[in-house]
Amino acid sequence: MGQGVAATTGEQIGQAVGVSARTVRRYFPSKESCVRPLLTAGIDAIATCLREWHPGRPLGDAFARLQSDQCVIVGPDLATVGALVRLTRTEPGLRAVWLRTYDEAEPAFARARALDDRAGLPAGALRPPIQAAMSDAALRAAVEHHAWHADDTTTDPATTRAEPAEAIRSALVAASEGLT
Repeated sequence: MGQGVAATTGEQIGQAVGVSARTVRRYFPSKESCVRPLLTAGIDAIATCLREWHPGRPLGDAFARLQSDQCVIVGPDLATVGALVRLTRTEPGLRAVWLRTYDEAEPAFARARALDDRAGLPAGALRPPIQAAMSDAALRAAVEHHAWHADDTTTDPATTRAEPAEAIRSALVAASEGLT
């Protein structure tokens, strides 16, 4: 459908995925929101990595699984997600969905990390939500940086998976170092 988001109809979206336009409208408030599940697949994988992370270990290590064959992100291929993220630069409706997805992910990251429990902090401590916000911003920046600078000609699945995972790991290391 290389015609752009504005020119794409709900009928075309429904036809592409094998459902009626009415079904598309029932489940998605806008045609731009149809891509939300594609964007949240990676966020769900990241939240899983955070849940499995053990405090005391570098946060960047939590994402080593993203680079391995052991981690399978259920959902679209990374090239598709990269193409969508690149479109967020020029399509305001997609940008809104992209930013809303990360905004909604922040509490999930905080719960996944459960830093107040793990670090012995009292319930409702301020540190965990701040760390989740920093991680959320770092992750979004890493994914955008990778998508906007990616080489679309890469076909090796290991490279396709390793490059964004390395960008995510680097961003989290930078966020964990703080503002020094």
